[in-house]
Amino acid sequence: MPLFGPIGADVRHSNETAGEHFTPREVIRLIVELLIANDDEKLTGRGIIRQVYDPACGTGGMLALTEEALKDFNDAIRVELYGQELNGESFGICKSDMLVTGHNPEQIAFGNTLTQDAHAGKRFHYMLSNPPYGVDWKKYQDPIKSEAENLGMEGRFGAGTPRISDGQLLFLQHMISKMRDDEIGSRIGIVMNGSPLFTGGAGSGESEIRRWMLENDWVEAIIALPTDLFYNTGIQTYVWLLTNRKPATRHGKVQLIDASGERFWKSMRKSLGSKRREITEEARAEIVRIYAGFLNGESGEGEVSRIFDTADFGYREIRVERPLKLNFQVSAERLARLANQKPYARQDETNQMAIEAALLTIGDQLFTNRAAFEETLTKALKTTGLKIGAPVKKAILAALSERDDEADVCTDKNGNPEPDTDLRDHELVPLAEDWRDYMKREVLPFVPDAWVDESHKDARDKQVGRVGYEINFNRYFYHYVPPRPLDEIDAELKALEAEIAGLLKEVAA
Repeated sequence: MPLFGPIGADVRHSNETAGEHFTPREVIRLIVELLIANDDEKLTGRGIIRQVYDPACGTGGMLALTEEALKDFNDAIRVELYGQELNGESFGICKSDMLVTGHNPEQIAFGNTLTQDAHAGKRFHYMLSNPPYGVDWKKYQDPIKSEAENLGMEGRFGAGTPRISDGQLLFLQHMISKMRDDEIGSRIGIVMNGSPLFTGGAGSGESEIRRWMLENDWVEAIIALPTDLFYNTGIQTYVWLLTNRKPATRHGKVQLIDASGERFWKSMRKSLGSKRREITEEARAEIVRIYAGFLNGESGEGEVSRIFDTADFGYREIRVERPLKLNFQVSAERLARLANQKPYARQDETNQMAIEAALLTIGDQLFTNRAAFEETLTKALKTTGLKIGAPVKKAILAALSERDDEADVCTDKNGNPEPDTDLRDHELVPLAEDWRDYMKREVLPFVPDAWVDESHKDARDKQVGRVGYEINFNRYFYHYVPPRPLDEIDAELKALEAEIAGLLKEVAA
């Protein structure tokens, strides 16, 4: 089947597996044009060779369109295509087409890219892919986790592994491992859904992978695409552009482009599955212009391009504690709770009766200081003649206590306040800000007795607070839409009431 013809029934069938998507040609063209947008000098002249790789190549559409774009720019360029595909039918189509178009079909491999890298040791100038979305890698987790643990940064997955339900970031790490370490370097374009942008908190596999990419300054731009572009899914997708040879103007910067608005798509006259929209040539050229020009605050129908420092996406998750405050009382209600404490329940009936009798001698006085109550409790329990172990005593204290904001702070043996785990909270402090300044401004004015647990540290830099990274498009491109006037809403409700009343009359007639 020709790669440039209409999508055939056999290709639709081979891409019906959850998460596998035939990539529309306008999306591929956009990625390719973004990849080569600023490479004019590198691609000009004779004797130029470029190697292109797709680790989930399907029927080879991305590879073929990349070659077409490079040849259009410089017909003397030599393009070598490499790929790997797990689906047998798609692999067969791709390999056959490589043979027909004069490429080496042996450079298209069959198998699972994540577990059997058929191009180990190879490095490529351009890499692009549309890996499966939301497809779990549970069946392949043993070799992947083994490589991550045993090879670390010498392997492909040393930065971390994402949750088992989604392997997109594994493909991206695999592609990064194949970047060329020379003066030309490599460029990567990959389509993913929203999950890799923000899934996972500080210290999670996803966050650590984002941290690794951003701290190495490989992420150049991320473009939000319109929904309803793909044939079997309508979800929001994003194009990530990465390179290990950023121009000086982009060092330490990431460009976010929101190309999801109406100015960047048009409705199709007839839907093709879930595909109801397409990116026009004019819109594609506009997106490439905004990216290539490194425009900040580009306006049209609102702001669509913003440039950030890589550190703007980072934060420290600090643990905020508040003191434990308890009162104590030997009341009937609290004594009844004692039976639910396992250390007490394991005592025989005679011991239980002796303990309860001793407790009743304390009376129903309300204690707001734990040390004072413990002293009274110890004296009362001595009268039983029993050897009361620490677990039983702890169970008694737990049953007879209640949280009380007016009580004294409970302290440890060194006189330090004990934290109340039920009041424990976590604050996300921007990476560029000192957590002490953040506490003074955002926390202490409202809870003056709070403090930061300084033992809660990042595993890598050993500083207070765990480092996390996330990229929240909605936060950066949110546009406030004021609610409608109340008079307008009231008028609409009255009209609906009148319509309902008329319908009821017709039914009753």
